[in-house]
Amino acid sequence: MARAVGIDLGTTNSCVSVLEGGEPTVIA
Repeated sequence: MARAVGIDLGTTNSCVSVLEGGEPTVIA
């Protein structure tokens, strides 16, 4: 299964999340 990575580059806060095997993981 493919891995999806989402990146949010905000002005104050940034967030990275990884969706792997149907389980989302948020890396703050």
